[in-house]
Amino acid sequence: MSVKQIELTVAPPAPHMVGDGFRVHNFIPSVYRLEMQRMDPFIMMDYNSKFMFPPTDERRGVGVHPHRGFETVTIAYKGKVAHHDSAGNSGTIGEGEVQWMTAASGILHKEYHDESFSRSGGLFQMVQLWINLPSKYKMSEPKYQAIDREKIVTCNLPNESGHIEIIAGKYKDLKGAAETFTPVNLFNVFLNANKSTDFEFPSHYNTFLLVIEGSIKVNQSETIETNHLVLFENKGEKFQIEAEENSIVLVLSGEPINEPIVANGPFVMNTKTELIQAFRDFHAGKFGYLAE
Repeated sequence: MSVKQIELTVAPPAPHMVGDGFRVHNFIPSVYRLEMQRMDPFIMMDYNSKFMFPPTDERRGVGVHPHRGFETVTIAYKGKVAHHDSAGNSGTIGEGEVQWMTAASGILHKEYHDESFSRSGGLFQMVQLWINLPSKYKMSEPKYQAIDREKIVTCNLPNESGHIEIIAGKYKDLKGAAETFTPVNLFNVFLNANKSTDFEFPSHYNTFLLVIEGSIKVNQSETIETNHLVLFENKGEKFQIEAEENSIVLVLSGEPINEPIVANGPFVMNTKTELIQAFRDFHAGKFGYLAE
């Protein structure tokens, strides 16, 4: 078993607003060397680093928009988001919870700051991922997985080192609550200062991490600060992270689908013909109806 070395360390790109409620750093696919094909199955990553929103009676967020061909995963660290989709799903994603939406053949979606959070204001911090679907599942039925606090599978680390929340995939003998179409590992790692833990993934999996809080040292060598991303080489299987202070780290590793990716806006398909059809179906009202 060999060590998985760092290929790239990325500082957070300049933030931009998505709608009027999400101030995000787009790591995937806008950063050079974090293109969709390189990071597959993780084809988009927006990170709303910790940001203070003042109180308001206005509704902040993103209005009705379509998706086809992939899944969206929203992980809440600070703040609350309310959401609705054209399949009839709705709810609130609170701190420590996850929304896993399979857009597949097509869905309309909207998401806003929760009303109570908007009125009080406060710190807001979230990650949104797009996870690709294999061609045989891109036109399957949409579905929704609400992963609340009670469903989060947790593993306590030895020597009071901290704990790991397993959102998807497996850590040791524990399996996360999320059902995935291809092998995807998604962990929140809560590591106490001066403690370390090891991870092991197949060498060909695309593997990276994002430091949500604190700072860490990877493989006893390179220090990674808050809000920075680390991409690992597709060589070796094991790596170690050590917390230089109490830290939270999002660890991601997934098997590449290795199919063509043709994307435009909210649609990610395998061919240009399929992409054109997605736009036609959307404009023809085939994604259902969702009020603004």
